[in-house]
Amino acid sequence: MADKEPREEKTAALLRAAALATPGERMTVEQLLEPLKRRAFGFLLLLLAIPNFIPVPVGIGGIMGVLVVGLGLEMLVGLEHPWIPGFLKRRTMSRDGLLRFLDRIAPFTGRLEKACKPRLQRLSRRPFTFVSGAVMILVGILLALPIPFTNYLFGGMLVAFAFALVERDGALLLAVWGSTIAAVALSATFSHALLKFFRDLF
Repeated sequence: MADKEPREEKTAALLRAAALATPGERMTVEQLLEPLKRRAFGFLLLLLAIPNFIPVPVGIGGIMGVLVVGLGLEMLVGLEHPWIPGFLKRRTMSRDGLLRFLDRIAPFTGRLEKACKPRLQRLSRRPFTFVSGAVMILVGILLALPIPFTNYLFGGMLVAFAFALVERDGALLLAVWGSTIAAVALSATFSHALLKFFRDLF
């Protein structure tokens, strides 16, 4: 089936258009994501990555990690549109606030969008969504683990993953898949070395 989503629109433009299409001063998460269709996976992943870069209570990585794992499971089983729990779908946000936020981050998103482009698009569709779902689960697990000073690292991986999904950038997806495997290997090595250190210490 042909993909009818406009390819010329970038991530920020799509999000801005979805916000402007919503009536009223406030909108729910469901209203924001609905017109984005399949790309809602990427946008929701981007929303889950944001708390890793702002001052929040300790343990936010664990919460976000669990939510990322859930999102990965949905992609793993082949859902076309992410299922969101009712209490999250009904959460509202200010439309003007979202638009102002997009304006503030425009310089950063503009540079990131220039690096992304639709290529190797087959990798962003079935059956490769199975791989993306599995990798998303791994990133979520890594984020949830109490590994010091890794929130920015794994949060950055989520941002790259989100842009790759929205922009249909298969090359960036390959990079995210590879970096996740490397991160798993490094985390396992680090955890084993740390465990051995404490065993020797006591």
